[in-house]
Order: sequence, then C-alpha cells, then structure tokens
Amino acid sequence: MTGSVNQKGEVQPIGGVNEKIEGFFDVCRAKGLTGKQGVMIPHLNVDDLMLRKDVVQAVKEQKFHIFPVKTIDQGIEILTGMEGGEMFEDGRFKEGTVNDRVDKKLRELGTKIKEFEGAEAGTKEEKKKKKGKPTCDG
Repeated sequence: MTGSVNQKGEVQPIGGVNEKIEGFFDVCRAKGLTGKQGVMIPHLNVDDLMLRKDVVQAVKEQKFHIFPVKTIDQGIEILTGMEGGEMFEDGRFKEGTVNDRVDKKLRELGTKIKEFEGAEAGTKEEKKKKKGKPTCDG
C-alpha cells in the first residue's frame, strides 16, 4: 500500500497505480507466487487499472490479489483479519477490535506517563529540599 490517508481515515488516490502493482507483482513472481500476495489500492484508483495480461491472469487464478480499500480500517482488516472498529459517540471502540486494542494500550501508556511524571516531580522536590533550595511549599 502506498499513498496517504486523510484525517477521516479515507485512503487517498495515488499516481502510477498500474506500475506499482506490476512492479510488486514482478517481485512476488520472482520469489514464487503463493496465492497470499497482493496489494491494497485506493478504491478511487480502480477505474485507472490497465494491467498486463500476466497480472490479470494471476488475479483470476487467485495467485495474486488486488484489494481496493476506502478506509484505513478496511486495510487493517485485510492485514490483520480483525475488525478495525468504528468509534462510538463516547470515544470508545467495539470490544476486541484493533482500534479498541490500540485505544486501551494508548490509555495504559498515558497513565504510566502521568505516574512517571508525578514520581519525577516528587523526586525533584526532594532533591531541592536536600540541597537547601527553596520550594513552593516553604
């Protein structure tokens, strides 16, 4: 997958889609087609496809795959086999989705950072007191 995603998670169209697909196909074919290789392309590029006959044949035979995607969540599902997960109004995600797991991990890391910063602030105050430097508490 090449290209970009906008702030809404929508996959943006790319230039040179045919050349990019054919180039990756050639690499896969050289290493041996397994039926598991493929590319994700922005769905807006589907109408631009004019691929070589060997690529088209490999897709027909399911030896190579082309997955058009509209959103990053669709791409996540293809890559992981797990639902991406849309955000609920309360800012949370459906339990067990990729986005839920990422959200939980980020919240956990945020809590650890706050705890660390709190501990560091206490350590700095203790060091100032030991050196006899004035602190805000007297």
